[in-house]
Amino acid sequence: YGFINTCLKSLVVERYGEETWEKLRLQAGVQDSFLTFEVYKDEITMQLVDKACKVLDVPADMVLREFGKYFFEFCKRSGYDHMLRTLGGNLYEFIENLDALHSYLSLSYQASFGFVCFFPQEMNAPSFRVEKNEDGSMHLHYYSDRRGLCHIVPGIIGAAALDFFNIEISMKIVNQTEEEERTGKKEHIVFLVTQNPVFPYKERNEFSSSPQRLVDLEKQIENQLNKEDLEKAKNKTGDRGNSVCPVKKSHWKTIRGIITLGKGKLLRGFDPVYPKSLWIDTKTFCNGLPFHIVFDKELKVKQAGVSIQKIVPGLQTMGICLDQYFRIIHPEVPFTICSIQKFINSQFVFQTRREMMPESWKQRPMLELRGQMMWMETLQCMLYLCSPLLRTLHELEERQMHIADIAPHDVTRDLILLNQQRLAEMELSNQLERKKEELRILSKHLEEEKKKTEALLYAMLPQHVANQLKEGKRVEAGEFKECTILFSDVVTFTNICAQCEPIQIVLMLNSMYLRFDRLTTVHDVYKVETIGDAYMVVGGVPVPVPTHAERVANFALGMIIAAKGVQNPVSGNPIQIRVGIHTGPVLAGVVGEKMPRYCLFGDTVNIASRMESHGVPSKIHLSSSAYQCLKYKNFEITERGEIEVKGKGKMHTYFLIRNKSATENEIMGRP
Repeated sequence: YGFINTCLKSLVVERYGEETWEKLRLQAGVQDSFLTFEVYKDEITMQLVDKACKVLDVPADMVLREFGKYFFEFCKRSGYDHMLRTLGGNLYEFIENLDALHSYLSLSYQASFGFVCFFPQEMNAPSFRVEKNEDGSMHLHYYSDRRGLCHIVPGIIGAAALDFFNIEISMKIVNQTEEEERTGKKEHIVFLVTQNPVFPYKERNEFSSSPQRLVDLEKQIENQLNKEDLEKAKNKTGDRGNSVCPVKKSHWKTIRGIITLGKGKLLRGFDPVYPKSLWIDTKTFCNGLPFHIVFDKELKVKQAGVSIQKIVPGLQTMGICLDQYFRIIHPEVPFTICSIQKFINSQFVFQTRREMMPESWKQRPMLELRGQMMWMETLQCMLYLCSPLLRTLHELEERQMHIADIAPHDVTRDLILLNQQRLAEMELSNQLERKKEELRILSKHLEEEKKKTEALLYAMLPQHVANQLKEGKRVEAGEFKECTILFSDVVTFTNICAQCEPIQIVLMLNSMYLRFDRLTTVHDVYKVETIGDAYMVVGGVPVPVPTHAERVANFALGMIIAAKGVQNPVSGNPIQIRVGIHTGPVLAGVVGEKMPRYCLFGDTVNIASRMESHGVPSKIHLSSSAYQCLKYKNFEITERGEIEVKGKGKMHTYFLIRNKSATENEIMGRP
């Protein structure tokens, strides 16, 4: 389910950031988000785990263990905290009931994900079997048909043990084989689980430094126990024991029965009362428990409930073999009494065999029963207490059954009705999640288009001016006391146009302007406009900066170099350009509404244009004011002298040769 993949994404994003997740998912070739109740292929999750190992450069067992720990917390945050806490009062009971939790989730979610199964129940969830050892350790048997995922288990179980039971555990693989006892090829991993109490920091250090400390503590508790209270407790326990089950207990057994180590609380003992004979007749038993089967070691049926007899008439013939009419679906074990006894703590799911069902049933879905096995030692028989495994009213109708077929005390009746409502709510939730995902995708596409539009707008207007226009504000013209303006044009452009096709002119100008545009970004100058072969930029507008003249000068040097890479379509030689630069005050503002442009006004613009038109091919022509801004800035400048400038009379001008402190690569913005 998408829940698993969402958890994995959350882990990567939380620990390593969005960029790492994006890199990981692109390498794995999967989508960015997953729907909680949507079923996804196993390969997607396996790909994500595999790529996570490579991207993070972490071994697979560590990735899976960390995922296990995080998955536990993720489940708690997702609303499964109370459900997990109530599985058992200790770690043994908790693990023992994991299969039952999987079974419930399968019923509730129509084969949904399991707590530690990592994959949906309908896709063969793993199974667990736990054994206690005399030294207090446990052997945890993990069965799965997916290899290599066993390292998730220590992560989840370890996190649950610490959170729910305040114990630290270590889990070590002691055996790893291909399962032969169960049907189908299963990976069988046996973990040795050892547990230690989690003490406060100070006490933990004391215990770690002195192994004898635990024994001393036990003796200390026993010595501190009040003798008078102990005698009263012993007498009370003895009296109650004599009245019910007169079994003589030793002194220390009595003490262990009435105190809890480390707490010193008196505990009330409990001895169940059993009648001498069973006060229920067979007819009432079979009617009261309509879904039960009793069978012996040879699997011969000795007794069956009335409802199951009604569905499987063959069971009315006592002595027939149970495996002729049923197959075991879960756990996947051979139908033998030894296999059943080995997994007796698991929930068993039986399914009727189609070939043995009446004709009227053969066209219907097969009935499944779910329940527990109980071995009756005195009778040497097995009791299977079960209920129909039904999720919805639709499944009930498909099998032509009714609520009345299920005993009134059986909670299956309530589960079917409650689950029907829950599935409807889940379907609604799933639809909402799908709509949310669609909106997220649309929003993402909208954001991408918005960025494209803004990029186009910012190419036409300064960013702060464009933002003001987007907000509907009027952009007032602004005066800039000092800025540097540059004009350039192509030498003999008119002659080139007369001898070439229009497309050749377009290609030439596009090649040149692409180079110039890149340089505006390198030197952070503002491109005002292009008209034909004329290219105009400004430094210090729209954002005033003290280095406007140096920026424009470096840009001009880059233009001369870049122009050498553009071919003249007539001669085949590199084109030549003239560049003119002038520094002075300007007025700047937005002109027009349909195609607004950010324009510069003032005599500074005219003089800069005159510097370009009176320039020399492949030279950068400076006015005296531009020269004054650059003469102490590590630029090599030569004097041109006094020239006649149209409309301005005589002017003293200069040529910019090079930047003494910058290399060509730095000027061109190359690495």
